[in-house]
Amino acid sequence: MSESEPIIDLRPALAQRGRSKSTAPDRARDPLEIVVFDRRELSEIFRVYGRMVAAGAWRDYALDMGRERAVFSIFRRSSECPIYRIEKAPKLVRRQGAYSVVSSTGLILKRGSDLRRVLAVFDKSLTVVR
Repeated sequence: MSESEPIIDLRPALAQRGRSKSTAPDRARDPLEIVVFDRRELSEIFRVYGRMVAAGAWRDYALDMGRERAVFSIFRRSSECPIYRIEKAPKLVRRQGAYSVVSSTGLILKRGSDLRRVLAVFDKSLTVVR
């Protein structure tokens, strides 16, 4: 590098690159932005998932994140199709709710805006055995 060439400092541009412009919920979505589960949502999902793995009902999971929705797929065995899908679709937040649990046949088991209440579909009710 010769002394006549200017030195360009890219640190401010790189630091600005990771920041979002606005976090307002009603702002228009960037077409390249993908929908993801945040830490709180994943914590709730893994709480239920861990309990079902310990019971021997589930064995594997997969995460899929796209522009329209984020999907947490649950498998009984790794080689099969998912038995349940937990979906997050922000477009439906004002209609039926952003979260839904879908069975392998496509039947929506529960839908709502509160993830904990939607995941309650996996809670087994206690029955009296005589």
